[in-house]
Amino acid sequence: MEKVECGAGAPARGWDNQMVALGIYISVPFCKTKCSYCNFASDVFSRVVFERYVDRVCAAVIHSPQLANEMGGQIEREVDSIYLGGGTPTVLEAGQLRRIFDAVRIQFSVRADAEVTVECAPGILGPEVLEGLLRCGVNRVSLGVQSFVDAEAAAVGRLHKRATVLDDIARLRAAGLANINIDLIAGLPHQTAESWQESLAETLATGASHVSVYMLEVDEDSRLGREVIAGGTRYHAHFVPDEEATADFYLAACESLGANGIAQYEISNFARPGSESRHNLKYWTRQPYLGFGVDAHSMLKSATPEAEAVRFATADVLEKYVAGSPAQKTAVSTANALEERFFLGLRLNRGVDLSEVAADFGRSALDNLFAAINQLIGDGLLQRDGDRISLTPRGRLLSNEVFQAFLAPGVTTLP
Repeated sequence: MEKVECGAGAPARGWDNQMVALGIYISVPFCKTKCSYCNFASDVFSRVVFERYVDRVCAAVIHSPQLANEMGGQIEREVDSIYLGGGTPTVLEAGQLRRIFDAVRIQFSVRADAEVTVECAPGILGPEVLEGLLRCGVNRVSLGVQSFVDAEAAAVGRLHKRATVLDDIARLRAAGLANINIDLIAGLPHQTAESWQESLAETLATGASHVSVYMLEVDEDSRLGREVIAGGTRYHAHFVPDEEATADFYLAACESLGANGIAQYEISNFARPGSESRHNLKYWTRQPYLGFGVDAHSMLKSATPEAEAVRFATADVLEKYVAGSPAQKTAVSTANALEERFFLGLRLNRGVDLSEVAADFGRSALDNLFAAINQLIGDGLLQRDGDRISLTPRGRLLSNEVFQAFLAPGVTTLP
């Protein structure tokens, strides 16, 4: 994976013989309610299954060196980021969360300054949950707000109101958890330019250090997406803004957040200086990470010369995961790694340094891509500054089209 420091401005480099610290991702696929727009492998389950799931995750963490060996990957014990995502990890009991973190700290050496993030749904951060997060060493919280407009949040099944979010943020700060991310979704049912500005204004007023802005995904993997595609009216599908309006909302967020000191550093992510997500940067800069739980993905440096890296993923169905379904492996060749350098690196505002690509993969590999690069520049989707190329604002809206230009025929981007 690429050698980078954790800051957003660090240069991306290719694999070498030096190991870098791991990122740990743990999936908790349990929710109090399933939002209509959600296309993740999460759902509402009986609490009876929680303990079995935690047992399975803890066992996987303890046996991770063995799994890495079976997958043909090299593993480093030092960890500098932990991320619990979901679902809603905080639906677990405090003791269950503590068991997961204890397993990680038994198997790995977690740096004292590690970034430790937990995703939380507003409205369930009671005193016991807050105390449990602090005991687990959590120092960053990601709040799934999606909208500060109560009617919009309710339309997609969110259980919170604006006042709930503001109360949670105040209590997080009082507890010493001031590193807060707020998730927003552009394109929710009933959303207008005016209501979107209301959500942006509330976000800025919270003083959050990090904001993630996603455009609503309309696909077959969510109830809302299927209804929109079918032209139906369930889940308020007929009130979903069109693609042009959603794109305008996204661009408005880029402008508003940037003008208020929350700079965009990745297609969907914005941060105050020094508050970029250390963990997520690992994905985009191809640093090593291990994933545990349902539908969790991992990437490690290959232990053999036949591949540059190995990726592997767990089962995306709860029953199969708990039953011990084996991980599925994908070897990353040098050609695959070159593709990843572009379609992952270009997600970042800083883009890709072509001189580094040439140094890591050879000048001839880069020469083969210049026609595509120049075409994308001519189309206004890429821009070039010296040896560095990056997406234009229009290119960020059409990023999948850009990424496809760097992929061999028949190859799709990573999940």
